[in-house]
Amino acid sequence: MAATADPEMHVNPERAKQLIENLSLVTQSIQAANKTSGGIRLIAVSKLKPATDILALHRAPTPHFHFGENYLQELQEKAALLPRSIRWHFIGALQTNKCRPLASIPNLWCVASVDSAKKADQLDKGRRELCESDEGKDLQREGGLRVFVQVNTSGEEEKSGVQPGEEALALCRHVRERTRWLRLQGLMTIGAIARSKGGGEGEENEDFVRLRQVRDEVQGELGGEGLELSMGMSADYESAVRMGSDEVRVGTGIFGERPGKSDAVVKGQVEEGEG
Repeated sequence: MAATADPEMHVNPERAKQLIENLSLVTQSIQAANKTSGGIRLIAVSKLKPATDILALHRAPTPHFHFGENYLQELQEKAALLPRSIRWHFIGALQTNKCRPLASIPNLWCVASVDSAKKADQLDKGRRELCESDEGKDLQREGGLRVFVQVNTSGEEEKSGVQPGEEALALCRHVRERTRWLRLQGLMTIGAIARSKGGGEGEENEDFVRLRQVRDEVQGELGGEGLELSMGMSADYESAVRMGSDEVRVGTGIFGERPGKSDAVVKGQVEEGEG
């Protein structure tokens, strides 16, 4: 795990300038949509983008800290190359057999896609192993690895996530009461793309309405407050912010179009002056 960036990585200054401008525009649009006094966490989704892109934003005059990845191997490689001060979010579909190695990444800040008690238990075991090791002893003071329970608000069969209602409540209860090394941060949904693209000005996205209802139900049953909503991506993040989302995930709006998975390069060495 790198305390600082791999010295062999070089950031193209023109690329860095463009990325910083893109991030600034997204941040401004979030601020314009935010009608509350609270801040909105912006996760820059860097999957299939080179580590140099992430480094450019992390080293910017106003450093960005929160980056999202979808694939375990890619996240492991980037975490080894980049500073430990980065706060990684795993936002992809979880596989049970990969939960323990995922949770062992020291600066993994959050897992956004927990959809079963079995996966939560494996994350819990992986985080325990890390926290009991020499490398992870300082993490014991943080109160656990943050996790969001993913809710399938759209009812689409191909979507991951528990069903709203009893399933969502049961998994949230399990994380809060049956795991020691996890912290229930809130609930997350990936809404139907048609609703994201089809909503007119002033219309409320049904998926966001439903997730907000589920969050309120869970808080009512489990007690306490402060469970967050994670909803909104590149196509609908402004609408999500207006409807109370605490964090949004934006990729192409910051980094541009992604390459195919087979063409992606993690290290992405780009010498200064190269196009």
